[in-house]
Amino acid sequence: MTKITVLNDGPVLVEGDFALHDATGKLFEVSGCTTIALCRCGHSDKKPFCDGAHKKNALHSEVKA
Repeated sequence: MTKITVLNDGPVLVEGDFALHDATGKLFEVSGCTTIALCRCGHSDKKPFCDGAHKKNALHSEVKA
């Protein structure tokens, strides 16, 4: 099962079994990873992955289901 969690003021965590593709369908190399963090702020130098840039850029986002 895959669990996706939107963190307040931070990234989206993806946990479990998953595959990550770009817009053309090309697969990102994440084999062996059981957790990844995806950027939501748009400032990461490692997009689509989070590099902590949201902390420097004061991302403020609270998401509730």
